[in-house]
Amino acid sequence: MTSTETIYDAVIVGGGLSGSFVADVLTQAGMKCVMLEAGEHFAKDTYPRNELDANSKLYWGGGVELNSDASIGFLRPKAVGGGTIVNQALLDRFDDPAFDSWQEASGVSWLNRADLDPWYDRAAKRIAIQTIPEEYRNGNAEVFRRGFEANGYRCAPLERAQKDCRFEEGNCCIVCLAGCPIDSKQSTPVTVLQTALEAGLELVPDFEAKQVEESAAETRVTGVGEDGKTRTYRGKRMILACGAIGNSHLLLTSGFGKRLPALGQNFYTHPQYMNLAVFEEPVDAFQGPMQSYKSADPDFRRSGFKLENVFAPPAAIAMLLPGFGAEHQGHMRNIRHLACIEVCVRDTNPGRVRATRRGGLVVDKTLNEEDRRRRDRGRDAIRNIFYAAGAKEIIEGSVAIGLHLMGGCNMGNDVAHSVVDPEFRVHGARNIFAADSSVFPDAPGINPSFTIMALSLKAAAGILEEAGV
Repeated sequence: MTSTETIYDAVIVGGGLSGSFVADVLTQAGMKCVMLEAGEHFAKDTYPRNELDANSKLYWGGGVELNSDASIGFLRPKAVGGGTIVNQALLDRFDDPAFDSWQEASGVSWLNRADLDPWYDRAAKRIAIQTIPEEYRNGNAEVFRRGFEANGYRCAPLERAQKDCRFEEGNCCIVCLAGCPIDSKQSTPVTVLQTALEAGLELVPDFEAKQVEESAAETRVTGVGEDGKTRTYRGKRMILACGAIGNSHLLLTSGFGKRLPALGQNFYTHPQYMNLAVFEEPVDAFQGPMQSYKSADPDFRRSGFKLENVFAPPAAIAMLLPGFGAEHQGHMRNIRHLACIEVCVRDTNPGRVRATRRGGLVVDKTLNEEDRRRRDRGRDAIRNIFYAAGAKEIIEGSVAIGLHLMGGCNMGNDVAHSVVDPEFRVHGARNIFAADSSVFPDAPGINPSFTIMALSLKAAAGILEEAGV
């Protein structure tokens, strides 16, 4: 094992959304920082360009990880840029119901719109934000809009982190799910991570952190690089940005669970179910921008679910379709006629991230009766929407997908029930911080990316202030 001689001002563990925003603020202020990321560092001309390669190279578990009873599949990104590489870059500010729930769960008074709006504003200045122009919204979006209108439901255009998507040239978002080949999606490698690197950030990809520790003098991260060698990186402070599962598992395997009873608890996923419908005329849901609309209906919000028009690449769609052999082939041959609407549940039943004695990972997460009720209410609305839009047949998704992985290191005032304090510091630690989705007190029921940006900027500002920079 080797240890770096350099003692960095900050060691950032994880190169996704939160880590990139924190790194940009700290390096721009003159701090010497290193970012450690388990995944590869791709660029627009090196992203994997077929679905199988994308699954194996951009995600943990070769594309999907399962909970302990195999009822939910988690999609956990593994690449420099993290979720900003593989998602559709959807941005929403949290509303009062989300923050009110967070305050109740955490006791943290500043978790409210008034205090966080300035940080949302700062995040918005670092990226381009657009809605899909109406003329480029595809057939699936039209099914969504038409069905909502016929039922008297309310929907709204999605705001997305993107620019110059060249839809007029036939550019298709299905390609961007494996990394945008024209850098129109505002992934961190073309926004805040790029400026952090220009300011002196040291990036170490293909490095999997295995253990973190803290002494009176420094923090240390030990892990394994691409060459198989074990190395230790030392810093005056450490920022954990590995996400809900990654942060929880890393702290657990490092022995922090002995003093943090809530570590790995309070894990949420916004379980999502893709529901398909067959139409007489081609829908071509896989063409152009694949997510243009979201539900904006207050009854849906009160009922604990939201809907979005969405589609998936062929292999993923094949996993969602029923039947075997000729029956399944028939469904796949009909792919041009399929529309899709996703129901996303604001889950109420927290899960748990565990580490086995040998350091393995186990995630216990299920839906309770209320979560299933919320899912079924969403399905009822989807049936109304599809049939009003002219669907011949509806295929309800039975596979739960966890895309929004949250909690495990939840924020709060009480060390018995939380892991991170209101200053983003791990309880009982001097200089270990976290500000990504792992600190969420519960499930907000809203796309989390914009709030992760805001929290990360606030955390970084606090670190600078404390350091006197």
